[in-house]
Amino acid sequence: MFVALTLVASLLTPGAHLTVPGAEHTVVATLDDLTTAGTLRSGHTDQADWAGLHSAATVNPTGVPGIQIDGYFPDTSATNTSHGWNHDSQFVIRLPRSWNGGLVVAGTPGNREQYANDFTISDWVLSKGYAFASTDKGNTGLDFHTDGRRPGDAIAEWNDRVTQLTVAAKQVVRQRYGRTPRRTFVAGISNGGYLVRWQLENRGWLYDGGVDWEGTLWRVKGDNLLNFLPEALKGDPAAAGFAPGSEFLWPFHRQYYWELTQQLYQKELDPSYEGAAADYDYDARKPYAAVARIALTGRITKPLITVHGTLDSLLPIARDSDVYARMVGPHRPFRYHRVEGGNHLDSLVDIYPDKLQPLLPVFRSSFEELERWVSP
Repeated sequence: MFVALTLVASLLTPGAHLTVPGAEHTVVATLDDLTTAGTLRSGHTDQADWAGLHSAATVNPTGVPGIQIDGYFPDTSATNTSHGWNHDSQFVIRLPRSWNGGLVVAGTPGNREQYANDFTISDWVLSKGYAFASTDKGNTGLDFHTDGRRPGDAIAEWNDRVTQLTVAAKQVVRQRYGRTPRRTFVAGISNGGYLVRWQLENRGWLYDGGVDWEGTLWRVKGDNLLNFLPEALKGDPAAAGFAPGSEFLWPFHRQYYWELTQQLYQKELDPSYEGAAADYDYDARKPYAAVARIALTGRITKPLITVHGTLDSLLPIARDSDVYARMVGPHRPFRYHRVEGGNHLDSLVDIYPDKLQPLLPVFRSSFEELERWVSP
């Protein structure tokens, strides 16, 4: 499917003149439908990238014609195998035929590839007329932490790649529509939400605002997943901050997420540690220099809306977004929506429909709230 995408490069139509500043390789295609309903058929998405992020009951808009650009920026790592390119820093840019003057930029959740936001974010914002751009963050998969030379390099690259894509996508929009975006928003889930926070703290001039959906919190001292996940693995998730009422979710997250997540990020930020994940002691190990390179401060410079579920059983709200809200404080442009019964994965709503609430509808209403907030 993905190799075919490269083979049709010579058959391109009106968007063939478009170039992505700084890109090493691009493939441009004019499509009848840029949403996943169409890109699944044409081979311009990868369903594996976005599997498990939404409820099966989700109904998405379809039928948005326009131009898609796939490509990659120069990079030395090769964890992303999409299209047979075996090259990291892959991106996708979508330009709807009917444009509303805006651009939405996203980085991916987890360690997924560039299409991970296609169903949850891209489909919906494209139907509203936004151009959309997403990056794989520069490294992917379970080996993401092998990228870079120093502890923290791989995650630090995530932030750089979102900035790089934002700058480039604005220029692509100008080429396509004759002017730069009137509004540029940044949005993301989990690790993608972390990227929203970091961009609005450090690169706020590029954006008009953002929506952070359960972003990962990184702090040098205080709450981060390297200190609360070992507590959960030792057998006391309540002490780790996981909410009362979320106990029914703990066995699943213990089996699939807690230990793996702890191990991956410990390998990235403190690679010399060789003990068990449950025995990791963040404050004794003090990987402070590595974490400082990626840490958040709360000093956002543009409007931010954070959405987080009260029953999140991967990034407990009490150790994550509640903390980040206090870091931001009352005097910065920030709004916070705590979603009762929301969990980290909307797909679990299908299994526990009487206990969990999906966050995707809240994300969408929060995005529209952001539009109203920053409108002239």
